[in-house]
Amino acid sequence: MAGLYFEQFEPGQLFHHAVTRTVTETDNLLMTTLSMNTQPLHLDVEFAAGTEFGRPLVNSMFTMALVVGISVTETTLGTTVGNLGFREVRFPKPVFAGDTLHVETTVKSKRLSKSRSDSGIVDFEHRGINQRGETVCICERAALMRVRPADAA
Repeated sequence: MAGLYFEQFEPGQLFHHAVTRTVTETDNLLMTTLSMNTQPLHLDVEFAAGTEFGRPLVNSMFTMALVVGISVTETTLGTTVGNLGFREVRFPKPVFAGDTLHVETTVKSKRLSKSRSDSGIVDFEHRGINQRGETVCICERAALMRVRPADAA
């Protein structure tokens, strides 16, 4: 399993994720239409041309999903029970089609679950950064993580 167990996380631990991803117009169109977001800033090139951005913005929900998704392979793949919540989500800079994002994750804290002896809660901060070094997304996430089974090597 590629993901880490609860015991393998330490507060302050920093992951520089190897995967990077260039955002496409199709990504933006699919996320926007699948989520029924009719905001013309995401869908209408002519409308977006008249805004301060001059072109369509990538749907921020796609940006957050991509940033968290990039982190999965090196942190929680197969070892998470589920997400407990997201907080302090911010988008300090816009994302446009053609931007390439990389992600850094910091473990903020961890604690054993009070209700589940086989799990612990890990608080992550994920940061999405574009090719210009600008932070485009910051989100904090609480994940319920599996404790390492006794028979795991």
